Amino acid sequence: MSAPTRYAERKAEPNIRFLQGNEVCAEAAIYAGMRFFAGYPITPSTEIAERLSERLPQVGGTFIQMEDEIASLAAVIGASLTGLKSMTATSGPGFSLMQETLGYAIMTEVPCVIVDVQRGGPSTGLPTHSSQGDVMQVRWGTHGDHSIVCLTASNHQDLFEMVIDAFNIAETFRTPVVVLIDEVVAHMREQVRMPEEGEIALTERLVTAVPRDVDYHPYFPREDGRLPMSNFGGDHRYNVTGLVHDMWGFPSNKPNVADELIHHLIHKIENRKRMLVRHKEYNVDGAEIVLISYGATARSARHIMENRRAVGMAVGMIELQTLWPFPNELIRERCKDADYIVVVEMNMGQMVHQVEAAVDRPHRVFLSNRVDGAMITPNNIKNLIRVIQGKGV
Repeated sequence: MSAPTRYAERKAEPNIRFLQGNEVCAEAAIYAGMRFFAGYPITPSTEIAERLSERLPQVGGTFIQMEDEIASLAAVIGASLTGLKSMTATSGPGFSLMQETLGYAIMTEVPCVIVDVQRGGPSTGLPTHSSQGDVMQVRWGTHGDHSIVCLTASNHQDLFEMVIDAFNIAETFRTPVVVLIDEVVAHMREQVRMPEEGEIALTERLVTAVPRDVDYHPYFPREDGRLPMSNFGGDHRYNVTGLVHDMWGFPSNKPNVADELIHHLIHKIENRKRMLVRHKEYNVDGAEIVLISYGATARSARHIMENRRAVGMAVGMIELQTLWPFPNELIRERCKDADYIVVVEMNMGQMVHQVEAAVDRPHRVFLSNRVDGAMITPNNIKNLIRVIQGKGV
């Protein structure tokens, strides 16, 4: 068979695309029903905005390039309050600027999605190189007591699903959700099978059934915990404020109101951790060494796991796809019989401390890392494993 014929057959495969990670984010968001994007260009996330500037008008959506990242998330919040699934995309320095507005979205319980494509830092850092240094910024970047949902992926097929998951979670729990990827995932290209319409279930906005002429309580949850919304400018007039507020949305400084609200914002996520945790695991049962990783570094971790098993070493792996809320129960249970745990990440150690806090023997947790902008390699991980075994620690 000639090469041109093979190529023609390959092109005929249904729904197969060869996409960059940033393009996957854009296409997945459109599939999820996102119809409003506001953003400001920043390396290495700019391709998300570029693609959506073309694609959103094609599906009846709206794209706006804002003057900065602060205005971008503010516009996204406003669009979401009118009933649109909304998103922005940025990188570390822009995500820093969004922190106050992110806190506003958490307090006002506005569903939206933020894609943060990580690069080296701090400050301008390494704009065109990879890092995983924003993990703790996602969790604690905005001030005050709160919880957050953060998803990630190491390959494009999973990334497509994680972006859709982000919108589904945002709508279910009325909360901002962060999709945290890194420059490697964002800029590499892979084959992606695009799902048919309706193949992946979508969660739509829960709209209140309260009639127009009846009082609507925007922060009064149903028995299942969900808060029905009313589109701003529609049937009901209600108040939205970043201040501590009551069920009507009006500011209150009463201790009992503040206590109930803060506990609600945290518990609606932390108490549903089992529903929110996504992960993959490979050969963990009976493993003497368990590798824990996420994002692009999980690709190197999986490679060395398979390499070491081929020479008889009992190595397993857990790939985290939910970073926040952190799956401490999962890590404790699946790693309880391991002799050693190696956390693989491109930072000075952010998730490693969460793993240490989760397991019964934190002195058996080790960090394999790089912070020079270069992708961590399987050899980097293998060399650490040799050191650990050589010392017999």
